[in-house]
Amino acid sequence: MQENNKTVVTKFFLVGFQVSQVFKLFLLCFFLVVYCVTICGNLLIITLVSTSKTLHTPMYFFISQLSICDILLTTDIVPNMLHILMNNGGTITFIGCFTQFYLFCALEAFECFLLAVMSYDRYVAICNPLCYTSIMTSRHCVILAINCWVFGFSLMLINTISIATLDFCGPNIIDHLCCDLVPLEKLACSNTYMVDLEVYLLSIPIDLIPTIIIVVSYTCIALAVLRIPSGAGRHKAFSTCSSHLIVVSIFYWTMFSVYVIPTKGLTLTMGKILSLLYTVFTPLVNPIIYSLRNKDISKAVHEALHKHVSW
Repeated sequence: MQENNKTVVTKFFLVGFQVSQVFKLFLLCFFLVVYCVTICGNLLIITLVSTSKTLHTPMYFFISQLSICDILLTTDIVPNMLHILMNNGGTITFIGCFTQFYLFCALEAFECFLLAVMSYDRYVAICNPLCYTSIMTSRHCVILAINCWVFGFSLMLINTISIATLDFCGPNIIDHLCCDLVPLEKLACSNTYMVDLEVYLLSIPIDLIPTIIIVVSYTCIALAVLRIPSGAGRHKAFSTCSSHLIVVSIFYWTMFSVYVIPTKGLTLTMGKILSLLYTVFTPLVNPIIYSLRNKDISKAVHEALHKHVSW
């Protein structure tokens, strides 16, 4: 397509992993199994929270929201990744590329907000337990969750539109697994200064503020736990937020390793492997962490299995 003597890109070519036939088959089977386990694990969490009365609490409501996010995130990335892996690369339309990019960024932003809300929930539960039920009502929890979805998807829409309106008139080959910010900016023919500035400004409400809320919440929680006289009491109080703390640590470590650590000298293959951490493996480990480290969820699983076996 010609416009003002410039070739306008209408499709992108995702390279993916260029490997031998045997290794490609292994990767296909591996990622397919990981995807199926991720979907099943998160669906299990959502089903248990919806059906088990013992899990009808704010903490488990937010965990179910995280599971919905993980299902959407891995579905946005993995099926297309399997397609390009199977075909040694694959084309994706301009609209399809930016739709994938938008959903990916919006879901990551939502998770940032949700993890901050979950840390606030743990803060109220431990530091102000007598007022917990009056503060974290069902209505309040739903409003907080809706705000996380709205802010995540609306803020990233601004960023996605800005990047999509850049001029793409040169090469259309993305040597990556999915449509991500850095590979797309490299293909842009126009100046990306304003887009970079916008990304930095948006990182304040999306990254910085939730991080501050999490750090302050857990600082207050740690101080409150240390004031508990008995060791058993301290262990019980901290155990209620240990799973969330692990999930937060994994989420921020993976994002930090990809977007903050300097990429100079980093091979393209290593960059792709690092991107798998937050697009594939984080949605997989989240339900595992909550299932293995949470007695209520484990109990709900056993009760559900016993009920079906008895039936």
